[in-house]
Amino acid sequence: MWQVEVLRMLGLLLATGCSLLVTAQPGGYSTQDKGAIKRYESGSECMRLQKWECAESEFTKAAETDPSFVEPRIMLAEIAQRKGKDDVAMMRYREAIAINPRFFPVAQLHLADLEFKAGQYAAAEKNYTEYMKQEEEPQRKARAKLGLRNCEFAAKAIHQPVPFEPKNLGPNVNSADPEYYPCITADDGTLIYTRRVKAPEIPVYGMQEDFYVSRRDLEGKWKASIPLPIVNTRAFNEGAGTLSPDGRFLIFTKCALEDGSYGGALSGEGSCDLFISRRIGDRWGVPQNLGAPVNSSHWETQPSMASDGRTIYYIRGSVARDGIKSMDIWTTTMGDDGSWSKPAKLGETINTPHQEESVQIHPDGQTLYFSSNGHPGFGGLDIFMSRKQPDGTWGPALNLGYPINTSADENSILVDASGRIAYFASDRAGGLGDLDLYSFELYKEARPLPITYIKGSVFDAGTKAPVEADVQLYDLKTGELATGAYSDPKTGEFLVCLPSGQYALNASAEGYLFFSENYDVAASTMDKPVTLEVPLSPLTVGSTIALRNIFFNTASYELLPTSNAELDKLVKLLQANQALRIELGGHTDNVGADAANLTLSDQRAQAVRDFVVAKGIDGTRVTAKGYGETKPVATNDTEEGRAQNRRTEVTVL
Repeated sequence: MWQVEVLRMLGLLLATGCSLLVTAQPGGYSTQDKGAIKRYESGSECMRLQKWECAESEFTKAAETDPSFVEPRIMLAEIAQRKGKDDVAMMRYREAIAINPRFFPVAQLHLADLEFKAGQYAAAEKNYTEYMKQEEEPQRKARAKLGLRNCEFAAKAIHQPVPFEPKNLGPNVNSADPEYYPCITADDGTLIYTRRVKAPEIPVYGMQEDFYVSRRDLEGKWKASIPLPIVNTRAFNEGAGTLSPDGRFLIFTKCALEDGSYGGALSGEGSCDLFISRRIGDRWGVPQNLGAPVNSSHWETQPSMASDGRTIYYIRGSVARDGIKSMDIWTTTMGDDGSWSKPAKLGETINTPHQEESVQIHPDGQTLYFSSNGHPGFGGLDIFMSRKQPDGTWGPALNLGYPINTSADENSILVDASGRIAYFASDRAGGLGDLDLYSFELYKEARPLPITYIKGSVFDAGTKAPVEADVQLYDLKTGELATGAYSDPKTGEFLVCLPSGQYALNASAEGYLFFSENYDVAASTMDKPVTLEVPLSPLTVGSTIALRNIFFNTASYELLPTSNAELDKLVKLLQANQALRIELGGHTDNVGADAANLTLSDQRAQAVRDFVVAKGIDGTRVTAKGYGETKPVATNDTEEGRAQNRRTEVTVL
């Protein structure tokens, strides 16, 4: 949010030591010339009153009066830096250092920062090194140490540019106002982003942030953007959002009013909180505060929702007297009961003592993109990526390289689900106004893992009416929940992102038997997603479903651990419907002797019954029966058909 940026810049100004020499140094001035001192003190008074032109004039005269007077040169460097005249600032700092490098050592640090920003890496490295020989204060010494690391990195990286051809998204998305923080659906069809608009009625700031949405037409071009209804208000700032892969949930940042309130029913935990809104059909719901422990007395912003639909990465910051005290990346996960886990801060490979912003967890669940000024880079905020390691920790932060990163601040990075296209905000020349949104093809080494998406619809098996269902997919290798979504109540549609692998799908809704199936999802099929139809059978006598994710060892009735997720769903169905009685039917293919198949099918059905009874289900509600090979649902002439015939069925009694 833009208030956060203002506070961050304030922190940087204060950290660099504005107006450090408005009074004499211990031991008196570096000159004995009374006229020069008089001019200097007059300039200091002008600076105290923020009369910058007056201050610059008086300090200039003081410097001209005595060519060896250090203090006015330091102040003139600061004023030039404040005006963005870096060349003048460097000249003045060099003059002061040439007179007496030890009179004000911090000048050497400021000069090194400016030289680094200008790409003068050798000169910057020399001044950082000289400054560290004199400095004992820990924070400034750490700043110089990071500067040295940046010099070493930038000097090499700038001669090894990466492919980068940004394209403006055009006037249907961008305007004369600033646009930033994009988020996009997995099918690349809907773009929601933040725009800062003029709002004279807002006290102090005279501006506010709102969401705008654009959709692709049949030719793949972005249509004219429109404000996002319901979510946008005229009283608050809404922005920095993240979409679930299907675009039906929006988690975003809402910042409080001047008095710290959110107004009406929108209660808040801190100055900026995370809120959530759900879209049903084409209508967005009234946003709800995520509450504690996600939100805190500090401010929370820039969320990114993982493709599992349950995990959020976001920025948490706190404000101190010297501006922004910290900005770090945190994460939290929603449990089965709907509550959020205690947020955890990511480790030192990601977070630094400096600033981390603009986080995105890619839909592959393994690649993290973020901005930071605490890792080696080109100065300011650079964009980095990190891969999740086998033990669940995050690997080293990798700079995306030049010219994606420069000496300016780079953030608002968003990599689409395909991993090929990235979006970002920039005020580069040739734009339509302030910050504009751009896209570019991401080079291969910086891309996430290949994924695809599954698009389906859930409906009543009898009436064909759409059904709102909880759709979950489990990794068959690990048994862990890979992703989930709720189908739209009005259309029954759902969409989820997945890397390649084998998955068990389970869709459940109140009043229905759950749907069970498993799929082998191939890699790199974003252009040809898996499409599914998910019919749900009502809880009526005679309704039957096949438990496609119940697995046994070959020629055995021993249940495999990968069956647990499906078995737990069956237990929950029986717990939620106390009047429900079922038959568990075991079925085999025609391979082997008839009698052996009948016995095995009965044993397998009984094994499933034993599991649910052990979980507390009354045994009188569950019967088990083996049918052997007598009720095939497909041909036994192919392996695929035989696999369909090997099944456990639930029939409502």
